[in-house]
Amino acid sequence: MDKEAMLKEIEDDIRHCMKCDLHKTKTHYVPGVGPANAKIMFVGEGPGRDEDIQGLPFVGAAGKLLTQLLQSIGIERSEVFIGNIVKCRPPNNRVPTPNEIEACVPYLYAQISVIEPEIIVTLGNTPLNALVSPALKVSAVHGRVFEKDGLKFFVTFHPAAALYHGEYKELLKNDFLKLKQILDETKIVGGS
Repeated sequence: MDKEAMLKEIEDDIRHCMKCDLHKTKTHYVPGVGPANAKIMFVGEGPGRDEDIQGLPFVGAAGKLLTQLLQSIGIERSEVFIGNIVKCRPPNNRVPTPNEIEACVPYLYAQISVIEPEIIVTLGNTPLNALVSPALKVSAVHGRVFEKDGLKFFVTFHPAAALYHGEYKELLKNDFLKLKQILDETKIVGGS
């Protein structure tokens, strides 16, 4: 089975998931989007209102900012895989509970194992805590790379943080410049 078919199988599993109560209040599942051979994966917390309506990740205001940040370092959105820790919108955009994360994160790990990205960019505290360490805070470690279980993670703020707190916009831009430097040094480009 090729990578595209494997990702489609994971997506089908997500679309039938009832492992936590989030499926009861969602409009659409939001499995993630991007090429099966993406070298870079971006992981947010969970779908927001616009994402829940469209069934696609990062399509609202935070998604527009993410697209601009990618373009600012010469990467097209279509070259990267974009997903979330949880695949259904938590009510009122609240932070997913530990039980919801535990129920859903195996889908993300399955996607990671198929895609085999060279670097995973965590957007905000929830993916940082779920994938790297619950002891870390983005505000203290943004712009840094961590390695865990053979995976490489680059830490930055969620684009929504810059929309609500203007001071984060410059930090995000600087983090993306650091990301570009890392990608250039390691010869990683969006897709292959």
